[in-house]
Amino acid sequence: MNHNSESPQAGNEAEGTLLSHLVELRTRLLRSVLAILLVFLVLFPFANPIYTFLAGPLMVHLPEGSSMIAIEVAAPFLIPFKLVLMLAIVISVPFLLYQAWAFIAPGLYRHEKRLAMPLLISSTILFYLGMAFAYFVVFPLIFAFFTASAPEGVAVMTDISRYLDFVILLFLAFGIAFEVPIATILLVAMGLTTPQQLAAKRPYVIVGVFVVGMILTPPDIISQTLLALPMWLLFEIGIVLSKILVKKKAAREAAEGEDPPPADDPPGRPAAAQEASDLSARAAAAAAKARAKAATAAARARQGRGNETDQPLSASEMDEALDQAEAEERRLRGGSDNPKPKQDN
Repeated sequence: MNHNSESPQAGNEAEGTLLSHLVELRTRLLRSVLAILLVFLVLFPFANPIYTFLAGPLMVHLPEGSSMIAIEVAAPFLIPFKLVLMLAIVISVPFLLYQAWAFIAPGLYRHEKRLAMPLLISSTILFYLGMAFAYFVVFPLIFAFFTASAPEGVAVMTDISRYLDFVILLFLAFGIAFEVPIATILLVAMGLTTPQQLAAKRPYVIVGVFVVGMILTPPDIISQTLLALPMWLLFEIGIVLSKILVKKKAAREAAEGEDPPPADDPPGRPAAAQEASDLSARAAAAAAKARAKAATAAARARQGRGNETDQPLSASEMDEALDQAEAEERRLRGGSDNPKPKQDN
């Protein structure tokens, strides 16, 4: 009766918790969208100057008399609009990460919170640094190379839409590449690898970063090298930081000490031995029931030998036999793992 009354109550509590999480998630998403919209509205009046600033690394290397072109009718409006929208998302990243953190933080352990917050902040900063490195270092070099390598008689006039897609790809490539230390620390923190194992795989990592640079960058050796070298350097930084993390974790565990084992589970006792002990106790209880039935049958036989007619046991005699069987069973259940049954005379 109590079980049936508690089940609907538990179900209602679980449903209420799920609904509260969904409401909070909706609130966080709406705040994120409003933040992006607000930043977009602030930046939209400056859409054309922002695009001019973005195109600066290419414009300074174009031949004299050349300029960028728009080959689509709506491109002069849509391309700056697209740029400002993406810039609004990039600027809002700290607020978006804060909303995500505020939603998942209540479900994390204390040591997970200690690790997650620095990683969120550092990953955001590294992504911005990757984009800045691409704009101030990579763009001038690769655009100078591209414009200088144009064949004679070819006028370099880049479409504004193609240029935006190109620089967005490079921004994402360098932003993600600068997250290598974060990935390294996460792998070590989750116990998937160790700093020593990562250091042993250094030759493979060097080859891998150049392959990644070849895939994510245009087909020229300059941009490929400019992406691969920072990734390699950041990998080495990640190994150093992961070693520091491992040392701090070991020191913290040594300071806190290990939790004492439970009283009912003595040290050094394996789980298999505990399971065997439980099976032995259940077997002893079953044996006690069998002996109780045998004792009842023996009493009935003695009763039959005492009387010429085989009369059944009385109610009081039956209760006494059952009480003895239950007492024997309780004694065996509460006794040692290998109880010694009494021998019937």
